[in-house]
Amino acid sequence: MVWMRELYPQCEAVGRYVLPIFRSLVAKELIEKHDFTQVEAAEKLGTTQAAISQYIHSKRGYKGVAQFEKVLPAIQAAASEIARSIASGKMNTDEAMLNFCKICTSLREEGKI
Repeated sequence: MVWMRELYPQCEAVGRYVLPIFRSLVAKELIEKHDFTQVEAAEKLGTTQAAISQYIHSKRGYKGVAQFEKVLPAIQAAASEIARSIASGKMNTDEAMLNFCKICTSLREEGKI
């Protein structure tokens, strides 16, 4: 992978490339499947409505997505589950990010990223 050749700690690289993809998928799930408004999704994800709009229109969150095709199904499944938990009130923003960290750790341990 291109980003692995650069001098980024793994968490920094994941934060730069994978986390935006994850946020985009969660935002889309909240809006399309759970009837959240962009403002509501932004509040739940700790970002702005403008960022959510860019996620929805794929203008943000897909930088380098081709490099992560082999882990995209796992990221999509996690995003769907987290969106469902946020929508049902079982999870807040901090818990969602902790879950993302667990997913990231698992993917790294499996050698997928």
